[in-house]
Amino acid sequence: MGDYKSYSMEIGGRTLTVDIDRVGKQANGCCFMHYGDTVVLSTATASKAPREGIDFFPLSVDFDEKMYAVGKIPGGFNKREGKASTHAVLTSRVIDRPMRPLFPKDYRNDVTLNNMVMSVDPECDPEVPAMLGSSLATSISDIPFDGPCAMTQLGLVNGEFVINPGYELKQKSDLALTVASTREKVIMIEAGANIIPEDKMIEAIYKCDEINKEIITFFDRIIAECGKPKHDYVHYEIPEELNAALFAICPPEEMEGVVFTDDKQTRENNVAEVRAKFAEAYGDNEEWMSLIDDALYRYEKKTVRKMILKDHKRPDGRAIDEIRPLAAEIDLIPRAHGSAMFTRGQTQICDCVTLAPLSEAQRIEGLDPFITRKRYMHHYNFPSYSVGETKPNRGPGRREIGHGALAERALIPVLPSEDEFPYAIRAVSETFESNGSTSQASVCASSMALMAAGVPTKAGVAGISCGLVTGETDDDYLVLTDIQGLEDFFGDMDFKVAGTHEGITAIQMDIKIHGLTRAIVEEAIAKTKKAREYILTEVMEKCIAEPRKELSKWAPKIIQMNIDPEKIGDVVGQRGKTINSLIDTYGVEIDIEDTGFVSISGTDMERMNQAAEAIRLIVTEFEKGMILTGKVVSIKEFGAFLEFAPGREGLVHISKIANARINRVEDVLQLGDVVRVICLGKDKNGKFSFSIKDCPKDSTEGMDIGRVVASAGPEE
Repeated sequence: MGDYKSYSMEIGGRTLTVDIDRVGKQANGCCFMHYGDTVVLSTATASKAPREGIDFFPLSVDFDEKMYAVGKIPGGFNKREGKASTHAVLTSRVIDRPMRPLFPKDYRNDVTLNNMVMSVDPECDPEVPAMLGSSLATSISDIPFDGPCAMTQLGLVNGEFVINPGYELKQKSDLALTVASTREKVIMIEAGANIIPEDKMIEAIYKCDEINKEIITFFDRIIAECGKPKHDYVHYEIPEELNAALFAICPPEEMEGVVFTDDKQTRENNVAEVRAKFAEAYGDNEEWMSLIDDALYRYEKKTVRKMILKDHKRPDGRAIDEIRPLAAEIDLIPRAHGSAMFTRGQTQICDCVTLAPLSEAQRIEGLDPFITRKRYMHHYNFPSYSVGETKPNRGPGRREIGHGALAERALIPVLPSEDEFPYAIRAVSETFESNGSTSQASVCASSMALMAAGVPTKAGVAGISCGLVTGETDDDYLVLTDIQGLEDFFGDMDFKVAGTHEGITAIQMDIKIHGLTRAIVEEAIAKTKKAREYILTEVMEKCIAEPRKELSKWAPKIIQMNIDPEKIGDVVGQRGKTINSLIDTYGVEIDIEDTGFVSISGTDMERMNQAAEAIRLIVTEFEKGMILTGKVVSIKEFGAFLEFAPGREGLVHISKIANARINRVEDVLQLGDVVRVICLGKDKNGKFSFSIKDCPKDSTEGMDIGRVVASAGPEE
């Protein structure tokens, strides 16, 4: 309806088209994004007034996956989209992290960025137009924003970089990299990698940066033609008189003593004492008391940054490249299949690993046709007690989901294949104590817990985080190794890198400034490599150097076998009767794939072997002349029915029971008797018949399966 403007450019061999003023005209900014046949509606909206009583920027980012985009009806009873999937949450975080620093620091209006995925072309991942659409919709809106920014994904297939790979290529790629940039600098990095060397990773990052700059040039033309003037907003400033009063109560040299400690709670108590002194002096000034917490935060921040950048002094007294005290141990939790604890200063993670049959893998209902289940699951928990607070547990939030996904991404490259290790694996990282970079402590603890569980990982994986404090120029900065919470809060960067001795497996970089120079990126990657090597060699490998050869006695064991796919029905039985009987009898789990691949799991190997033998018996092609053993399960006037294999029965006619004539079957056989028979073949109805009297008494030929059949079920 009506006129609208449309703009196009080529990215990675596909056309990106942006429609402006075609739909969503009541949003502050709206872009109708087309990338191939992928369609995403990106909108940016802001409230008219700031939210009262908050000291942060209330930004919300949504990635709204519509199942009609891939021609599916949602599962479950409700048959409509529910809460955001894990993938949607992670995509929202990737959009949020680079954009948040580009809004004014004192902006308090609610802002919502919504990306509705309406159509999905498997060759064009909807994450890409959603990321670009959020940036452009905000840039053309009247919302204050120091953009635009652009984002590019990069894969590495057969040694060659692939720009914005589709779903199929992502399955083959050794790299899943997302980089966001402004026109000057890189502002966000997210990566999962199959042990990529540092120099290759840096090359990939700046390949993305080049493409981002081309996209921003394209965006600049759209903004010039369609952009709205930015609206005014209520600014939040600390009165100079308040700052002067605070400095008088706690002069700068005293403030250094307040924050200069390696104990988080001591520091918090020191700051609380300063606040109490201020309240005692100015408690009757309501305006000042409403601003004192923000003023104290800024005072602490200024003090910490000055100490680090100018004096090269860190709050806990460490050297710039020094890692906090480290400790590692395994087997804390006796009944877990594997457990480990990793401690770095006041950050402590305990990780517990659980092994299960592949049938326990997580089923995924999403937009990616190639990801329908997840065999390795990594969950991260962050209880309030870990930071000395009290609040109820409401389930994992976006931060917990993101941290778990980061650790999961870091460890997947070293996991064995399903053929090598046919288990579903769940690792749960419990945060016991937190003071900086729990996600990377989670990587370390999880790597050790997997080894302790006997998972044959290819190498140990360690993670570490670097921070940054910048001055007035690009050359005035300091990169800090192993940042604690205070340095994260008051610094400019959290650059997390995980990997093995040989290379990188995961990166997550967040910043609070308008970008990093290449020199900073390269220095941060170099410092994390040095720290990672130290953690692996001096701590983790001294605790556990390689995976255990045996699984925990509490872990399930697995027997695998292949059967003729046409025999699957025989093993399952009518309405699952046969397979359920095997499961109940032997106390095992049995999974059968359409290909005939059978997995038997349990904790008792003897009973598992019996179940495997029973399945082999079920699928055996019985022939005339075979000598078998069967159990009497039913007696009729004309003969007895024997169970000669689980779920399979055949008849011994009354005339074939004994050499002499008998009047009643019960004169010779009783229910539950186990007898030796010879197979007479199948009758005209395809049913097996047997003879007891014709079976050679001393024969050892054929199949002696009496033990298996006799234990195939409880005797009646």
